[in-house]
Amino acid sequence: MAEAKAATFSNPQPVTITGYNQDAMEPFISRDGNFLFFNNSNAPNVDTNLFWATRVDDLTFQLQGEIGGVNSTSLDAVASMDLGNNFYFVTTRSYDSSLSTIYSGPYSNGSVGNVAIVPGVSPMHRGLIDFDSEISADGNTLYFTEGLFTGGSIPQSSEVMLARRNGSSFVRDLASKKIFKTVNDGGKLNYAADTSADELEIFFTRLNGKLEASIFMATRKSTAKPFGAVKKIKSITGFAEAPSIAPDGKSLYYHQRNPNGVFSIYRVTRP
Repeated sequence: MAEAKAATFSNPQPVTITGYNQDAMEPFISRDGNFLFFNNSNAPNVDTNLFWATRVDDLTFQLQGEIGGVNSTSLDAVASMDLGNNFYFVTTRSYDSSLSTIYSGPYSNGSVGNVAIVPGVSPMHRGLIDFDSEISADGNTLYFTEGLFTGGSIPQSSEVMLARRNGSSFVRDLASKKIFKTVNDGGKLNYAADTSADELEIFFTRLNGKLEASIFMATRKSTAKPFGAVKKIKSITGFAEAPSIAPDGKSLYYHQRNPNGVFSIYRVTRP
């Protein structure tokens, strides 16, 4: 089933962000389809910040600027938002003191207020860092990647996990290993998970030992079930990461490294 659905994506096309000419990475299409959230380069020597753009059409967005209330002098990246306009992102601003990296706050008109750590997610163990988070459409499940960092910007290992809402907090789901057994393939780095609105499809990045990043997907019949076999989306070539499925389920956005070394956002489609 995943193989058939992965094969239907085709026709990679570049996305234009009018008024923007830097690296564009980690795209997220808002649940109503009206906004594109993204960040500039996440290279260690760059001040990584979050931006927003408004939809003109499926391949064109108009830059509106930096997202208010979220950017700092540390890395601020990987935006996502639920249907209630609760905005989530990853930042390293307080990791040394809090061991936490996932923050959230209410979004309105290009700005996020009352930004605070999302409680209950961090393993509170130095060297284990949560990144590439995504909040589900209904706001009740937080998908994230947890990596073991022993030095440098690339983790020694990484796996997709989830936490479930419990009031104003989240609780890490002990069933994550079973749910993502096929996704977290041993010996490879798996990260940047994105789910469809019904959470029956998952799209994610897999980095192999040769530092070649590809985008894969898997499906399940119920949110109570683990994801099934994973399949590579073969129409996406080159070094590609960070998928984001559009609300209609037909357009999949991601970033890709161009021959000149710049990262840009692209889209593939399915019927």
